[in-house]
Amino acid sequence: MQHGFIKVAAATPQITVAGCRTNLGEIKKQIDLAQQQGAHLLVFPELCITGYTCGDLFLQSLLADEAQQALLELVSYSHGIQAVIVVGLPLRVGYRLYNCAAVIHDGSLLGIVPKTHIPNYGEFYEKRYFTPAPADNTTVTIGALTCPFGAKLLFSCKELPEFTVGIEICEDVWVANPVSNDLAPAGAYLIVNCSASDETIGKSDYRRALVQNQSARLLCGYIYADAGDGESTTDMVFAGHNIICENGTLLAESPLFQNQLICTEIDLFRLRHERQRMSTYTNAAPPIGYQTISFSMPKTETALTRMVSPRPFVPAGAADLSNRCEEILAMQSQGLKTRLQRSYSKTAVVGISGGLDSCLALLVTVRAMDQLSCPRKDIVAVTMPCFGTTARTKTNAELLCERLGVTLRTIDIAAAVEQHFSDIGHAADDYSVVFENAQARERTQILMDIANQTDGIVIGTGDLSELALGWATYNGDHMSMYGVNVSIPKTLVRHIVEYEAAQAKDTKLKEVLLDILATPISPELLPPSGDDIAQKTEEIVGSYDLHDFFLYYAIRFGFPPAKVLRLADYAFAGQFDHETVLSWLKLFYRRFFSQQFKRSCLPDGPKVGSVALSPRGDWRMPSDASASAWLEELEKLS
Repeated sequence: MQHGFIKVAAATPQITVAGCRTNLGEIKKQIDLAQQQGAHLLVFPELCITGYTCGDLFLQSLLADEAQQALLELVSYSHGIQAVIVVGLPLRVGYRLYNCAAVIHDGSLLGIVPKTHIPNYGEFYEKRYFTPAPADNTTVTIGALTCPFGAKLLFSCKELPEFTVGIEICEDVWVANPVSNDLAPAGAYLIVNCSASDETIGKSDYRRALVQNQSARLLCGYIYADAGDGESTTDMVFAGHNIICENGTLLAESPLFQNQLICTEIDLFRLRHERQRMSTYTNAAPPIGYQTISFSMPKTETALTRMVSPRPFVPAGAADLSNRCEEILAMQSQGLKTRLQRSYSKTAVVGISGGLDSCLALLVTVRAMDQLSCPRKDIVAVTMPCFGTTARTKTNAELLCERLGVTLRTIDIAAAVEQHFSDIGHAADDYSVVFENAQARERTQILMDIANQTDGIVIGTGDLSELALGWATYNGDHMSMYGVNVSIPKTLVRHIVEYEAAQAKDTKLKEVLLDILATPISPELLPPSGDDIAQKTEEIVGSYDLHDFFLYYAIRFGFPPAKVLRLADYAFAGQFDHETVLSWLKLFYRRFFSQQFKRSCLPDGPKVGSVALSPRGDWRMPSDASASAWLEELEKLS
């Protein structure tokens, strides 16, 4: 439960139709298995104590009595078990029969939630037996136990308030206005669904999409437990399709037709952050009439088993990655196309270094000009070699421009920078920040003046990762007239260029793109040693894999340093040791706070993903904010 993680499980026991005693034994086996995996919440299918397909046997009083007795035994069995257990059964209340989910915890029956929407179409005829949930909550007595009864019940952990559970039963999520649409705004961060959804062609895809979309819409965790093998096959078959989602992300899923228990972790603090930042969620009036039942559970550290990608900005599958790259390129080029039109620009001016970022900016500019039906010669690519430029990057810059058919201008800036050093009294062999930044500002001045000269605009090349670290010269490469890469993290820049290389029909263009990809990331400001690049950025500020990971979790989700560190250690296990991760995380926070002034006057550029740092969009932060609280937390972890 530390850092907001709780372990949740969905189980499909082997069912014997109308065999409550047998089913109880199978349910206990699944509870024991979930306990071994450390589950805090365990969900069973709809009517699993009796089986869903009992038909008219539901009207037999003996079956109702057997189900009630099995529930009481299950409550007794749960003594000493800290997991919240949600199990389905038919329950007779007076002369009415309800399709219910019972909530059990540590020897207590916390409450019973009846199904609201009773289907009576196609293969479903539940109205023959069951009554819909009453409008208001009440109480019910089962044996010696009395507990709340109703559809408007929430179950909340005292020690972790975000561990609040709302319950719907099968059809309740398939209707136009699902029950969970009110449960979540009423306070539930977790929605559980006890279901008996039969399997038909294509239904598993629809079911998965339904659960994913509902979890995204409600900013919640969703645990769906489905009936499976053991149910009657007289007219239907059941596949035991268990699903666990978090805010639209599929975390775990069972294979069809294999009764299984699936278990993973849900990040409640991530859900809390999403709800806090989405004003349309927080401003909505909460539904009325809901009752919260509290339970107590010791706070323990939850071992992580869920997938935490070390590259959260990069899709895992090859097809998804290709689609993402194409989509981003389309957004970048559309933004630039519109800006070129609205500014009445005749040219687009790009500083080209032979590195990744300027390569991507040029590729985007080519797309935009092609969309405008403008000749590529209207793109003015300017390469400006100086003290740190190597033959490899200079050659790649020239070859790239040649293969793309753009206008190339080569302007050696060494003499101009040396004159500037003389003007300000800076020794030419003093390789301080002045030595580096003077080159960056000279290049920017040239680009701006050429843009004026050709009635054009300067296309910025800096990416999101560099902006997060402030790895840009203020009023140097930090400045442009439109920054096409402004919301593309470095880990994704590489894949987009790689995608363009794969798409290239020109063999020589492909070769130069691949060589640019193979070149170490560098600003090339210090004199090289022979043909070797003197400055390798990732040796100075750390791996961009790490920094993009930090950016995603620390800024996008507002996680505290301790949680970011824990996730990074988990995601990069075997690649970076704890001390390395910690040292670069400290640098990330120091630089992120101290370099905000560069982001506060950021040029325009298109937002393409869920993380952006524009002061006009996602990120508003004072330039003189202090990082002390974040750094102090990290010092305690050293």
